[in-house]
Amino acid sequence: MNADWLSQLAPDRAPPPPGWWPPAPGWWALLGLIVALAIVTVLWWRHPRRRLRRAALVELRRIRAHEADVIRAARAIQNLLRRYALARYGADRVARLHGDAWLRFLANGGAEGLRGAPGQSLLRANFAGRLDPERLDDREIWFAAAERFVRGARSPVDLGAPR
Repeated sequence: MNADWLSQLAPDRAPPPPGWWPPAPGWWALLGLIVALAIVTVLWWRHPRRRLRRAALVELRRIRAHEADVIRAARAIQNLLRRYALARYGADRVARLHGDAWLRFLANGGAEGLRGAPGQSLLRANFAGRLDPERLDDREIWFAAAERFVRGARSPVDLGAPR
């Protein structure tokens, strides 16, 4: 047997190593899915109602943190609720509401805590500039109701607002 038999073989003809470009079809599909998901996320995040809701919640947190005076807090909450409702539902449905009709509108929109005495105390503190001493604890009820209204604002048809 000849020990030199390996030298008689043909030289190596290995294929070149695979390159990274162009990617396989699965990578193209994954890239398309990531781009589509990014576009949908940006559109969802920038939706006007969500932006409005986020801005209102930030303002409500700022009021809660900085307004220690109950009367000033009531005015700020009432102002925020009015501005949010006007932006969300339009002036033709909200602008003429006042008193009990305004409180009903808020309560139907998710601010059930403003039904009855807490809602009346909010209006009294806002417009009369005074509050009965036994109603001083209503401040937290106002904040909770305002947050529920902003978070759970329903469509105007559901609220029974005039058209």
